[in-house]
Amino acid sequence: MAAGAQNLERGREINATCAGCHGEFGQGGKRGEYPRLAGQRMAHLIDQLRAFCKRARINIPMFPYTQERELSDDDITDVSAYLAQVDLPTQWPEFKPGDDALTRLTAMEKVMIIPRAPGDLERGGALYQKECAACHARDGMGRGKFPRLVGQYTAYLKRQIEVFVKGERPHDEVETGGILNRLAEQEHLDMLAYLTSIQGAKVVAP
Repeated sequence: MAAGAQNLERGREINATCAGCHGEFGQGGKRGEYPRLAGQRMAHLIDQLRAFCKRARINIPMFPYTQERELSDDDITDVSAYLAQVDLPTQWPEFKPGDDALTRLTAMEKVMIIPRAPGDLERGGALYQKECAACHARDGMGRGKFPRLVGQYTAYLKRQIEVFVKGERPHDEVETGGILNRLAEQEHLDMLAYLTSIQGAKVVAP
């Protein structure tokens, strides 16, 4: 579904409610308590919002906002399209001498740079490309309903890995057999470290 076919202005209005937790620009919580939604794949956002509505994915803070009476299917597609097209830069802005304080503050609030996570980048990169790239893409930007991972908060991703491993949230397609459960905790951390190292970079296939 192309974002251009949706009502982006309506999506922006709906996002005003989401902004209470996920931020005005969809940047999420500063400590990763709420995920970044800006630039996330539209198909993934739609899929997850529908899962919340159907209670196929349980999340108490999302419960009041995703029931049929609160968020219609059209609302879901509009807000997902809006958030998917929000671009948060990974470089600090360059200002003109005449830029006022509000312009500077707004520009800086939109910058999204995830701190480098510790770990073995070489091993993390090799593991990611072998185990995760088929679904989440070589550059971590996701494919189809599979989410973008690069540029997401490390703390949030780590927490999701933990619930996937515990079986509290479905992760893999049935036939893939639980990729994350086959890896050690340090291997998870190495892949997260790798993802923080490639934000804003063009990843070239070997």
